[in-house]
Amino acid sequence: MPRTDFDAENTSDDEFYELLTAIVIPRPIAWVSTTSNEGIDSLAPHSFFTVASVSPPIIQFTSVGRKDTLTNIEATREFVVCLTPEVLLEKVNATGTNFPATESEFDRVDIEREPAAKVLPPRVKRSPAALECTLHTIVRIGDCFLVMGRVVHIALDDDALSDGRPDTNRLQPLSRLGDDDWGLTPPARKIARIPIESWPRRLQD
Repeated sequence: MPRTDFDAENTSDDEFYELLTAIVIPRPIAWVSTTSNEGIDSLAPHSFFTVASVSPPIIQFTSVGRKDTLTNIEATREFVVCLTPEVLLEKVNATGTNFPATESEFDRVDIEREPAAKVLPPRVKRSPAALECTLHTIVRIGDCFLVMGRVVHIALDDDALSDGRPDTNRLQPLSRLGDDDWGLTPPARKIARIPIESWPRRLQD
């Protein structure tokens, strides 16, 4: 099958970025709330987001360039990552607007806050899951900043749980795709990992 090749040395940074974000999909979204030294609450979506460590429990997201989120975390060393549910798609998208640092996205986009349990920044009240974090490390990579936070508290809506565990179909998380495309939650399919002891039996079936 014919292929089109893109060499990093001969492709502009913007074009390469668009290619990467259209290929590395779907990407979960860290809806990060922070509070500035002046007491302004910020809320912004970051789609380079994952778990970095289990013990200690560390999550990470990338700030593409220097943004209010990063500045606030550097100042206070605390943040909250809220899950982005499908029902809040328009509001999640709106918090990606480059509002001035003196204005809160919570207020401009009309998003209700609730207090966090262990950190200063508020949680999004309508988000079914929130990870409260203290800063672990910030690593600069080119024009980006990799932010790692230690999760000190998890808050989950009871309605999002099934047998005491988070249920994907109840959480209904959004994801980012390429360009201006967003991913909705497809029906989840369960399939168990195959233990090594089962391989001979599986191969013979």
